[in-house]
Parts: sequence; C-alpha cells; structure tokens
Amino acid sequence: MLTNPVIMESLVVFSIVLCVHFVVWNQLSWCSIALAIQAFYVQYKWDRLLKSGGAVFQFRPAANSGIVPASMVMPLLGLALRERCEASGNVYFERFSMVVTVTGMMLALFLSLIALGITRPVPTNTCVVAGLAGSAVMYTTKQALTVSEVIEVLEVLLIFVYLSLIVLYLLPRCFTPGEALLIVGGVSFIINQLIKRSLNLAEVKGDPANYLLPVVVVGSLLLGIFFALLFCFMESETWVSSLFFHTMTAVLGLGIIMPWLSLLIRRHPLVWLLEFVTLSPRRLYLLAYWLLLAALASAVVLHQNYKRASGSKKHQASTVVRKYFHVIVVATFVPGLVYDRQLLHVAAVACLAAFLLLEYVRYFRIQPLGQLLRQLLTLFLDERDSGPLILTHIYLLMGMSLPVWLFPGPCAPKGSLSGAGGLVPYAGVLAVGVGDTVASVFGSSMGEIRWPGTKKTMEGTATSIFAQIIAVALFLIFDGAINLNASYAWVVGSIALVSLLEAYTSQIDNLLLPLYLFILLML
Repeated sequence: MLTNPVIMESLVVFSIVLCVHFVVWNQLSWCSIALAIQAFYVQYKWDRLLKSGGAVFQFRPAANSGIVPASMVMPLLGLALRERCEASGNVYFERFSMVVTVTGMMLALFLSLIALGITRPVPTNTCVVAGLAGSAVMYTTKQALTVSEVIEVLEVLLIFVYLSLIVLYLLPRCFTPGEALLIVGGVSFIINQLIKRSLNLAEVKGDPANYLLPVVVVGSLLLGIFFALLFCFMESETWVSSLFFHTMTAVLGLGIIMPWLSLLIRRHPLVWLLEFVTLSPRRLYLLAYWLLLAALASAVVLHQNYKRASGSKKHQASTVVRKYFHVIVVATFVPGLVYDRQLLHVAAVACLAAFLLLEYVRYFRIQPLGQLLRQLLTLFLDERDSGPLILTHIYLLMGMSLPVWLFPGPCAPKGSLSGAGGLVPYAGVLAVGVGDTVASVFGSSMGEIRWPGTKKTMEGTATSIFAQIIAVALFLIFDGAINLNASYAWVVGSIALVSLLEAYTSQIDNLLLPLYLFILLML
C-alpha cells in the first residue's frame, strides 16, 4: 500500500486535514474529515473512469484524478482564514470564511456525485460513504450559515456547473478532474463575488487594489470564451481575424473592463494606477528592477531557442533550464514582499493579465506574434502541457502570487500576522520558488533513492526541506515584520508535510503546494 503514490498523497493530505482540525476543532472541521474520507473513496472511482475512458470529457493524461488534494483546498482555506479572523474580531470576514469553507465542500460533493452517477455498476459502498459525508455537510450548513449565505453558495455551484462544461469542452486534456475543481471552482467563486459587489456598489469599500484581480479574471475569461466560440466558425490565423481580435480586445478593455473597475474603485483606473505607481521613488526602483528581470527571462527563452536552432540535438529544455525561471521569479517576489507588498499585488495581477493575453495570441495564432510565440515556447513544454494551452508559466505566477492575493489584510491590523502567520505571504516563494526548485535540481542531478512508486528522490526532498528552512532564516533577517515567537517547530513541520506532498503528487504542484503551505502557516 505504501508503494502506491496515490495512497501516499492522500495520507499526506489527510495529515494536513487533521492538523487543521486539531487547531480549529469545530463542526466544519469535523465535516472536513468526513469530506476527505469520501473524497478518497471517490478518487478511486474517478481514476478507474480515466483509465477506462469512461469520463465524459478528456482530462490530462499521465496523472491521477487528484480529487483528494483538490477537494480539501477551499474547505481548509476557509477554516484557516476563519481562525485568524475570529482571533482578530473581524466578524464580516469570519462569516465570509465560513462561506468559503461550505462552498468548497459543496463543489467537492458535486464532483463526487458526477463520478458516482457515471460509474457502472453503481458503487454501493462509495455511495453510502459519500451520502453520510454529504448529510453531515448539509446539516452543518443549515446550522452555520444564514439563508443569504446558503443562496450565495448555491450561486457559486450554479456558475461552476455551466463554467466547467464550457471550459472542459473547449480545453480538452488541459486539466485533471481535481485541477478543474480547483481552478474552475476558484474562478466561479470570484465571478460570484464580483457580481455581488457590482450589484451593491453602496457597500463596496476597501483597497482599490483588491478589485483588480476579480475584474482581470472575469475579463480574461469573457475574452477567451468569446474568441474560442467565434474562431470555431472562422480562421484565426488571417490578418483580418487578427485585426478583429485586437479591436475586440481593445473594446472589451476600454469599453467594459475600465468602466466596471471605475465603478468599483470610484476613480478612473488609469489615474489611480499612475498615482499608485508614483507614490514613492522606491516603487519606481522596484518596477525598473522587475523590468530588468523580465528582460533577463526573455533573454533565456531566446538563448535556448538559438541553441536549438544552431544544431543542438537537445530538442527540449532540461529540468535545470526550466528552473531558471523559478530563480528569476524568486528574485522578483522577495524584494516586493520585503519592501512593498501592495505594489507586488498589483504588479502580479498585471503580469497575469499579460500572460493570459499572450497565451490567447499564441493559441489562436494571432498575427503578428502568434506563430512566433508557438515556436519559442515549444522548447519548454513538459508532460503537463498535454492540452492545447501552455499553462506552466501561468501556474508558476499564480503559485507565487496566491499567498499575496489571499493574505487576509483586514484580519491583520498591523499588516502582518503573528507567529507562523508572518510567513504566509512567503508561502509561494518557499514552496515553489525554493522548495520545488531545489528538489527538482538536486533530485535529478544527485538523487539515487526514490520515493516508492514515484520518480522523485528522497535526497531531493531532504535538500528541499533544508533549503526552505535556510530561506525562512533569511526572511527573518531581512523582514523585521516577521516574528515567529515559539512557532519554529510548526513552521518546520509544515514545510516537511508540503515537501512530502510535492514528492507524491502528480497534480500541478505550482498551485497545490503554496496553497497547502498557506493553510498550515495561517493556523
């Protein structure tokens, strides 16, 4: 049993669930245990469906379904956020965190229901386990949430149903079922929150920077779906189609996104952005430094393609070469985290918008850059880029940025959380930038003892944990806002658990690892 990486992955996730439960210890945390148990049973059914080809949509091959790790992210995230917000006395965000928890549970149960519905013969035992878990969640939801909050959960579930049908149909082989749950579920929640706030402009308050991400996500989604459907009926590679693409993108940006954002922040977005960027000389220095690193990353891409064109037999970039970008991203994020997290938040959103737009240009082969981007990025493909989209670099950016975007600012009046929570914004840098990079480089170059059933090595995991501990020590030196108090053992244990998850998971680790480390550090 211990040689099966899927079972070991589930055991690591269950250990994290127990850690959260023992800290939180309420009705919802008990429900999270029940949800994890039923997800383990359902994952076996999903895996069998994927192997037999019985799944309705085409999912990413060479990976398990990933139901267990993906199902637990939103529920555990909500529980961890609620614990911090309750301690700070922020009632609004405490209730919001409960909605996040219940929404995550409902989405996971819905995905389980789909698997059980299309499995033949009907798995009686799994149906019983899922029914018991679902009953516990429904009863707790009735006790914990108000009617308006339950309606909000149902709205997210409705958006998820329609959005998942569209995304999985248009983008075959891009996601596993677990990755689809995590990504589409998160986007559905963002859409619902943005609609809710847009319909209640009188209640809109807070930092204008916090509204950039929802608007960019929804705008990019609308743009992608519109052109995916349009180019089903016309050629996308012609100059006429490309001109139409650029025109409609400008119309969407200037005619919909800008006015929408202006309503939310009650100012013209460009004026606000100019004032925001020029608020201090340090921000201009940081922007100049980041532009220099962006130029360096572009130079790496061009250099590797030049080596391939010059007759090298190596047609794909090695693991070490791909990790160059991890190092560049770490060099980008650490100064922003230390000196100006608000600017980093906005810059990461802008970078996400640019990445998504460039991926649309590449995917639809929009003139004049579409074909060139296809040629340049083909060198860096790996087995996880099996669908029509290349998402690895977007996952890397999101993994580094999510701890910054999700940081509960209203629950941290002094701008930083106490104890291990001080490292929460650094979760992406630790898990992906340092841990995953060191594990891959050292594991592939010097590793000999493999974890049972995987290609990952014990040497890689050990050096990953050691490197992250050193990184924590450096953050303590350079960031005076971090005060771990007596939580050193918890930080080391959290890093070790997430590193074990990296060793066994076949899902997109750039997304999973930062989120699980974020959850553990929040406790």
